[in-house]
Amino acid sequence: MDDRSWIFIEDRVNNPYFEKCLSYFLKFAYKKKEVGSRIYCPYRRCKNSERRKEETVRAHVTMKGFLTTYTNWIYHGEDPWDFNQENMNNGVFRRIENDDMNELIHETLGRTLEENSNINLEELRGACDEETNKFFKLLKHAETELYPGCKNFTLLSFVIKLLHVKSLCRWSNNSMTILLELLKEVFPENELFPSSYRDAWKIVKDLGLSYHKIHACPNDCLIYWKETEHETFCRKCGTPRYKQIVKQSDDSSEQANKVPAKLVRYFPLKPRLQRLFMSSKTASLMRWHEEERIKDGKLRHPADSLAWKHFNDRHPSFASDPRNVRVGLAADGFNPFKAMNNKYSTWPVILVPYNLPSWMCMKQTSFMLCLLIDGPKAPGNDIHIYLQPVIDELNEFWDPGVPTYDAASKQMFYLRAALLWTINDFPAYGNLSGWSTKGKYACPCCNKDVRSQWLMHSKKHCYLGHRRFLAIDHPYRLNRAQFDGTIEKHSRPVRLYGFEILEQLRDFRNEFGKDQPVSSARKRKRRTKDNNDFEQSPICRYNWKRLNVFFQLPYWVDNLLPHNLDIMHIEKNFLENLLWTLLGMGKTNDDINARYDLKEMGIRKALHPQSKGDKVFLPPACFTMSKDEKEIFCNVLKTVKVPDGYASNILRCVNIKMRMFVRVFQMRQNVVAE
Repeated sequence: MDDRSWIFIEDRVNNPYFEKCLSYFLKFAYKKKEVGSRIYCPYRRCKNSERRKEETVRAHVTMKGFLTTYTNWIYHGEDPWDFNQENMNNGVFRRIENDDMNELIHETLGRTLEENSNINLEELRGACDEETNKFFKLLKHAETELYPGCKNFTLLSFVIKLLHVKSLCRWSNNSMTILLELLKEVFPENELFPSSYRDAWKIVKDLGLSYHKIHACPNDCLIYWKETEHETFCRKCGTPRYKQIVKQSDDSSEQANKVPAKLVRYFPLKPRLQRLFMSSKTASLMRWHEEERIKDGKLRHPADSLAWKHFNDRHPSFASDPRNVRVGLAADGFNPFKAMNNKYSTWPVILVPYNLPSWMCMKQTSFMLCLLIDGPKAPGNDIHIYLQPVIDELNEFWDPGVPTYDAASKQMFYLRAALLWTINDFPAYGNLSGWSTKGKYACPCCNKDVRSQWLMHSKKHCYLGHRRFLAIDHPYRLNRAQFDGTIEKHSRPVRLYGFEILEQLRDFRNEFGKDQPVSSARKRKRRTKDNNDFEQSPICRYNWKRLNVFFQLPYWVDNLLPHNLDIMHIEKNFLENLLWTLLGMGKTNDDINARYDLKEMGIRKALHPQSKGDKVFLPPACFTMSKDEKEIFCNVLKTVKVPDGYASNILRCVNIKMRMFVRVFQMRQNVVAE
């Protein structure tokens, strides 16, 4: 049974579909077992660690649920799909039975086994094109014994396994070379054995999935690509393309080694998406979202969302073929050196194919890295110049499509792909959407209808008007005392669609690059207490900083939900502010400046600061806790018990003596929220 979404069903009791699927699982588990014997129980608490009888397993799973992370039934007779991180941590390394290198080569290069079964390689080697010669070379490596008499590995299979282990264990290139040199000494009679990491990579590089290096201006003005590919200076800021590093040669003469000032690694999408259909193991899964997904109105997969259905309605020709790929784009920065005092930001851009089943599309192995933008500075609002190669390739996938071989139907077809949305935290949301998430108009959903107020004492904006999203007859709309002292009569802001955004940006012109002089027309006027709303042109009055590059996609204006927020970052920020405010630690939001702002706004008079001689007294709020209450609160969190792997060790994050939290970012946010 390929469809295993039934393990996520919550309404299990008296559910015929769930009982049918569970019976299939038990039948599969007892396929090689004696009747009445015990099997590992996949109940959420047992976690395949205890053996139970069939009736007990059925009762446990029906009443409490199936372990949702257990999608590959390796404890019940199913072979593992691959050597993954979980198996490595558990010390399990099984050799996959159907590890056929010939099948891998044929599927990689789009050739069938029948086509080449009767070919004499030596006769055709000199009369073939480059791609066919690569194919023959790989076949030769796949048939070469690792050493005389070796039956388990060929040269190609051994190198692939070794590179896989190198990636999983995070070996350096140098450590890989040292290991290969040692193995070379162990097997001196094998002349074909690779002696270094570079030699090993040359053996497998013809399998494809390479990347292109694109040089960029260090000020993020442009990338040296297409018409600017051969230029040596930035045409906008004049910065040299290369760092001039002088080296001393053997003949005592100085030579300049050209090193790019900034580098972007671009991983083409075409071979990666084609590979999903050329492989017999994933070709049928790329139609799962249409053919095998449960369609009962519940949201289990992106295909159940309104944005997906809206896109299908607007583009019926694209939706008619379930093989057409829908992808999402995610981007964020990180420090690759793990040194917090070193300010370095590298930005990966990742695509997620949503055609796969729900238990596969969000796995790390399904993610596609399409861009890697080097630091040391984050691209910020200039990230759009780096996305241009991705956009051009997505346009090629949209119309007319890319010829691709489908291993499931054994036919050629035109593969099309569409970008549905982006997923980011709030700062990166502003970089990709072009709408600045800072300042007076920070909310991208409310757009020009943002209700904000400048807090003179806290020196920041406060965003109001949340009651507009309530029903028109909701009692909170008339509640003055518990909110900002006003009655809310306005309706919720109207959703802004793509064509309306283009209308706002009709005369907008992008200017990329850091440290660029700001023209007088774009300078903001100094805000004063009497002049909070400053007059500017309609474009500059709002928070648009860029016309984002995604509008070059012909279907982007029709996307119902073009940009999404990553809930993980929202939970983290919410938890930090909540704990700081409750315990009065760190960046608490209930400080003296906040109380003076309440006084200036004329609300919450009971919380206004009170002067007592030379000191200022802050009356306790309803959420203020005493020292004893803080200790009780910390004790409860320190002793909380959660399932293994559900959260980090909260015991290390709570300091009862100091009545505070340390390493808040390591805690699981929903543990505290619940």
